[in-house]
Amino acid sequence: MNSQGRPTAEEVERLLLGRPPRHTRAGVAELSGVPQELAARIWRALGFAQRADDAVAFTDADVEALRRVRHLLDTGLLDEETVVRMARALGQTTARLAQWQAEIMTSAMLPPEPGDDDLARMLDATRGLLPDFERVLVHVWRAQLAAAGTRLLALADLSDEPLLTRVPMAVGFADLVSFTSRSRELTERELAALVEGFESRASDVVASHGARLVKTLGDEVLFTAPGAAQAAAIALDLVEADELRIGLAYGPVVPMMGDVFGTTVNLAARLTAIARPGAVLVDAALAAELDAEPHGFALHRIRKRPARGLGVVQPFVLRRSTL
Repeated sequence: MNSQGRPTAEEVERLLLGRPPRHTRAGVAELSGVPQELAARIWRALGFAQRADDAVAFTDADVEALRRVRHLLDTGLLDEETVVRMARALGQTTARLAQWQAEIMTSAMLPPEPGDDDLARMLDATRGLLPDFERVLVHVWRAQLAAAGTRLLALADLSDEPLLTRVPMAVGFADLVSFTSRSRELTERELAALVEGFESRASDVVASHGARLVKTLGDEVLFTAPGAAQAAAIALDLVEADELRIGLAYGPVVPMMGDVFGTTVNLAARLTAIARPGAVLVDAALAAELDAEPHGFALHRIRKRPARGLGVVQPFVLRRSTL
């Protein structure tokens, strides 16, 4: 630590990376056996800044990581473009995870105006927690990978397309009502608590029904479910937990980069914009799926509405059945 006791950037890097930098860009590429151009593409895909050719910025762990990439290529199972795509997925996901975890740790362990001693204590605490964080991270990643594989198998059973380029599923958007006006009345800390509370409740509800939370957009969440009944149950649970408007649609979806795309996704978003506060609107396809087999839901046809870019659509209001 420096003379004031404040942890330095070098100390933070040494704690988290474990090893000091020893190699330049050319050196790490040569030692790993990965062409320098490809190594540079991988670092960029991972989200790291470009380093000068003579900068000693890479550790032995970077060499080991690139050697593993070299091994993946040598198996012939993955080509260079696939490796770069995997690196981009890893970089974007872990960057958000790391930032989120750092913010949680900071808010939990530091006072509003931290001093040097507070920062030093946090660094010491991180040193003790890091091994457990790392093991839990790998375990959860494996569990999530297993869940993703299971979902893909389930979707393959529903799709006539073996490559799963377009698969039928239910898509839902849930939007916090009056978020813009409410945010103007809140402090930054209160606004953060509002958004985090909404996202955590939505995540819990979606997970409890065996569906997938695709992404969060501050005052909005996007989720998918293999079946219409799952999506309907999620939507009704969500509107009971928060003041929301929700749109659901069922149809072919293009899964890509961990996200979902297509007309079905756009329709769910348009229905959300049409819905009144506290209401769940569904499209005709999802309504037909629910009608095919009773699930304890009630549907009420309302007048047709124009949906931007999609023409006129026939929405239904979804409620729980009182029978």
